[in-house]
Amino acid sequence: MTESNESGGSGIPSAIEIRGARNHNLNSVSLSVPLHRLVGIAGVSGSGKSSLALGILYAEGSRRYLDALSTYTRRRMTQAARSQVDSVRYIPPALALRQRPGIGGVRSTFGTSTELLNVLRLMFSRLASHRCPNGHYNKPTLNVAAEIPFNCEVCGAAMHAPSAEELAFNSLGACPKCQGTGIVREIDDSTIVPDETMTIDEGAVVPWRTFGFNVQPAIVREFGVRIDVPWNQLTKREKDIVFNGPEEKKHITFTSVKGVHELDFTFRNARLTVLDELRRANDEKRLAKVSKFVVERRCPACDGTRLSDAARAPRIEGSGLAEVTSWPLLKVQGWVQTVPALLPEDMRAMADDLVEAFMLMSRRLVQLGLGYLSLDRSSASLSTGERQRAQLSRAVRNETTGVLYVLDEPSTGLHPSNVEGLMGVMRDLLADGNSVVLVDHDVGVLRNVDHLIEMGPGAGRLGGRVISQGTPSEVAASPSSRIGGFLNGSEPVLCRVRNPSHLHDRECVHMTTSPLHTVHALDVRMPKGRMTAVTGVSGSGKTTMVLESLVPGLQAIADGEKLPEHVRELEHAGITRVRVVDSTPIGINVRSTVATYTGIMGMLRRAFAATDDSRELGYGPSDFSYNTGSLRCAQCDGTGQISLDVQFLPDVTITCPACGGSRYRDDIDKVHLHLGADRQEPGCTLPQLLDMGVDELAESFAARPIVDDHVSDALLRRIRKALGTLEDLGLGYVKLGEDTPSLSGGEAQRLKLANELGKRHASTMFVLDEPTTGLHPLDVRTLLAVLQRLVDKGATVVFVEHDLDMIANADYVIDMGPGGGEAGGRIVATGTPEEIAANPRSVTGTYLRRHLAASPSNAEER
Repeated sequence: MTESNESGGSGIPSAIEIRGARNHNLNSVSLSVPLHRLVGIAGVSGSGKSSLALGILYAEGSRRYLDALSTYTRRRMTQAARSQVDSVRYIPPALALRQRPGIGGVRSTFGTSTELLNVLRLMFSRLASHRCPNGHYNKPTLNVAAEIPFNCEVCGAAMHAPSAEELAFNSLGACPKCQGTGIVREIDDSTIVPDETMTIDEGAVVPWRTFGFNVQPAIVREFGVRIDVPWNQLTKREKDIVFNGPEEKKHITFTSVKGVHELDFTFRNARLTVLDELRRANDEKRLAKVSKFVVERRCPACDGTRLSDAARAPRIEGSGLAEVTSWPLLKVQGWVQTVPALLPEDMRAMADDLVEAFMLMSRRLVQLGLGYLSLDRSSASLSTGERQRAQLSRAVRNETTGVLYVLDEPSTGLHPSNVEGLMGVMRDLLADGNSVVLVDHDVGVLRNVDHLIEMGPGAGRLGGRVISQGTPSEVAASPSSRIGGFLNGSEPVLCRVRNPSHLHDRECVHMTTSPLHTVHALDVRMPKGRMTAVTGVSGSGKTTMVLESLVPGLQAIADGEKLPEHVRELEHAGITRVRVVDSTPIGINVRSTVATYTGIMGMLRRAFAATDDSRELGYGPSDFSYNTGSLRCAQCDGTGQISLDVQFLPDVTITCPACGGSRYRDDIDKVHLHLGADRQEPGCTLPQLLDMGVDELAESFAARPIVDDHVSDALLRRIRKALGTLEDLGLGYVKLGEDTPSLSGGEAQRLKLANELGKRHASTMFVLDEPTTGLHPLDVRTLLAVLQRLVDKGATVVFVEHDLDMIANADYVIDMGPGGGEAGGRIVATGTPEEIAANPRSVTGTYLRRHLAASPSNAEER
C-alpha cells in the first residue's frame, strides 16, 4: 500500500517510504510507514518483523543521523550496518528500545538507572537536618542550599553539609569496606581444603591446583611444611602458613616434564591465590571458576545500604537516605510530597521544585506497573520486562520531538492490567511530535495501534512479505491475515484437551516456605504430571516462588543437599530432575549453529565420511568440522565471515570472500551425499545441506540414499528423527547452518526442548519463565503442543506467564498478588482457569474471564 506522502498539502512528509528492502529474509519489501502515528508490526516468529523494524527503520534512521557527526566521534559509537535496501526516504533520527536492555554494573540499581536517586540525593543534601562533628543534628536551613558556612546550633562546631555527590554510593559516599556494592566477598576456607585426608602433594590445596600454581607445594615445603602428610595430620602452624604465609621468595628445585629446574619463586598462600584470581576475573568464565572459593554476604559496615556513615547521617523527619531508598516507589512518592510542609517557609519553593521533578520522573514508572520496586533494588535482579519499562519511561521523560522510536516487544513481562499504562506512554511520545513503531504480539497492544503492518505469511523463506496492513479492524477483516482472527476474537482460546486437576485426586509437589524478599510464607501445591501456570501482576512473587524456591529446592533434593534456608518443607512427589527453559540466546558466537546444537552436525559428518567420495579421498568425520577440520576455510577460520578494520569507521563484518560464507574450502565440493533413488543425481555437498531449511532437508532425507552403501540405515533414521523433531517444534523454516545467537527468544526456547521430546519424563519437571516472550499467538499454539508432548511423556510442566492464551490452556493455575512488592507476595487464588476467572480476589481472573468469554468455541475436556 502506497499513500500520498504530503500532509495537508504542506509538503511535509507523512510517511517513511521504503523501497526494495532485502535484510535477512525480507523479499524486496516496499511500503509506506506512517509518521506521527503508533504503528504496530506483527507476524509469526521469523516472518521478518525485526528485520523491518530494527534492520531497516532503526538502522537507517540512526546511521544517517550519525553520518552527520565526525568520523572521530563515530569511531567511538556503536553504529548499525548499512541496510540492504534500494531506498529509504523521509526517515527521522531513530532510537531503539530493545527487548533485552543492558543490565548495568554491580553498582546499578533501580534508583540510579531511572535517575530518581539523583533527586533524592539533592533532597537529602539541601533539605535535611545535618549532623555536626560532635553528633548534634541541626534543623534544615537555607544556608545549606546557599553554601553559606554555618556552625552547630548546639555546640558551635563548624558544619559541613554533604553535597549530592557525597551522598552517592558510586562516588564519594561509598561505604569504604564494600566500595559501594553493599556486599563483601570473603574466602570460604572450607573450600580450600575440602578433603583433609589428602596430602598437599596430592592436591589437597584446591586453589593451587585449579589455577595452575603447581610449584606452590615445593615452595611451601621450604617453609617447613610437610607436603607428604595428610592435611588433618599437619600442625596448626603448618596449616596457617598454607593459608596466610608471607610473600617471600624461596630457591627451590622443581621437576617438570622438561627436566629438573632450580628457580627462585615467590610464595602465594592459598587465600592470596584466590584473592588475586578474583581481582583478575574479568569475564563470567573466570569468575565462575574462582567463585566456588568465595562467599558473598551483606556488608557488615553499611548493612548492605552501600553508603558510608557520613552519607547515611542526614535526616528528613527522622528518615535517612538509606531507609527511604529501601521503600517501594509508591511509598517514596507519598513521602516525598509531605516534605515541603515539614520545612521552614523560605525553603519550600526549592523543596517544591525537587518534589515536582521527582513526581514527574516517577509518574510513568508507576503507570507502567513498577511502583512496587524499591530504589535500592539492584538492576541485575530486575526482570527483562522491568528493565525495558524503566528504559521506556526514561524515553518519555526526555521530551524529544521529531524522533522515530522503534520498540521491540514493549509488552514483555507486562500483566494485562498494565497494558493501558503502556499505551499511555506511547501516546505521550506521539503527543510530543514523535513517531512510534513497535514490534509486538500482544493482541491487547495491537488492537490499540493506529496502523498495523503484518509480515508473513510464514517464517524464514516462507515469510518476508507484507501480507496485510491498515487499521487493526482492516487487518482483522483481511482474508490473508494470520493475526486477524485473534484481533476480532474469532479464533478459539482453547487449543489443547486439558486435564483439570483437583489436588485431592492427584499426587502433588508440596512446598512450604518462610518469608523471602516481599513474599510472605507460602504453602503451595502443584499437581504432578500436569501443566501449571503461575500468574500475577509484576512483582507479586512469581519468580521468588518458582525460580528462587521451588527450583533450587528440587535441585537440592536431587543432589542430596540441604534445602535452601527459606524452604521449610518440600515433598517432591518423585521428581528428581528439574529443567529450567528460558528464551535467552543460545551460544555466544557464529560457531554455534542449529546443526551443532542439536547434534545433527555430528551425524552429517559421519554420513559424509561414509560416502564413497570420502573413502576414496581419505576423509574422516573430523575433517568435516568447520571448527577444527582439515576442510574448513583457512581465511575465515570456519566462521563464514571476516571482520574488516576500516580505521576511523566502525569495523565491518562481511561474508568471507574465499568460501562465500560456506565455512569450508573448495575441496568440500568433491564429497557428495546422494539422496533419493536416482543414481544419476549429482548428490549434495555438506555446505548445500547446511544452507537448506529443516523441512526441505527432511523431505530430501525421506528416501534411502542408495548410492552411498556405507551410510548406515541407523544413522539415517537418527537424522530423520532429529529433523522431524525440529519440524514438530515449528522450526521447519530454520536453516541448519544458522547461527544460534541470531535466533529469536521463542526459537531459542523451543530449540532447547528439542532433545527432550523423545524421552520419558515421569520424574522430570520443566520450568519455563515467560515462555511466550516474542511469540505470535499461532506460535503459542505450537509451544502448547510441544509442552503437551512432554506432559504425555509424564512430565510436570510449570510456567510463569502473563499471556492469557497460555493461562487459559493450563490444567491448574496459581495466582499471586494481589499487587506487587509489599502489596503482593501471597497466593490469592488456585484452581482451574475457570475457577480463577470466577474468583473476585484475582486481578488476573478479571482479564481471564473476559478472554474466555470472547472465545467462540472450546476444546472438549476429559
